[in-house]
This record gives sequence, C-alpha cells and structure tokens, in this order.
Amino acid sequence: MEFTQEQKLYAQIVQKAWEDADFKTALAADPLPTIENFLGKKLTLPEGKTLVVRDQTDESTVYINIPSLPEIDAELSEEELEAVSGGTAWMAVGPWVPNILPIPIIISEDLHK
Repeated sequence: MEFTQEQKLYAQIVQKAWEDADFKTALAADPLPTIENFLGKKLTLPEGKTLVVRDQTDESTVYINIPSLPEIDAELSEEELEAVSGGTAWMAVGPWVPNILPIPIIISEDLHK
C-alpha cells in the first residue's frame, strides 16, 4: 500500500508529538505555525478551513471523531443505473475514510439492565 504525501506528513507530525512534549503542547495550542516551523515551509489551508489539533494521548479517555457528512451525488450514470437494475454490481457511495484509528471499546452487558 502506497501512502500519499499527506499521510506521510501526518505520520511525521504525530511521531514528533509522541517524542517531544514541548512540540505536542505547541501543536495543540497553535497548530499551523508549529507545523510550519517543523517543516520549515509555509502551509496554506483551503479558504474557510481551520486546523484543530486535540491531544488524545490520555489513555483514560476515549475519543469519538465525528467527521463531516460526505457529499453524495445521487445522480447515477446510465452505466450505474444498468448495473443496479440488473443486480450485477454493488456501488459504494463515498469516498469516506475516517481519520481515526480503531479503538477497542468494551460494552458492558449490564448497560441496559
């Protein structure tokens, strides 16, 4: 599996935060300048976007990331309509990939008693 440049960059930033407590603190407090200083180059976010960093290293807390709802193009092409009506293909609506790692959560059976 080939990683994108963005995935590689993300991994470098996370690794640095794990290894350097001062960097992690600065990253959470003021992410864009901290990342720019780390990379040695200017970053530009898309217009209207804000970069938010949350320190999720506290193992006593479970975080749930709620991503934005993906935009769905409900218009199907003739080929897609044919495939769906013929029952010969399955089509995933997306692309949607969460930006979190799986976290094991144990649900107590006593929850609903």
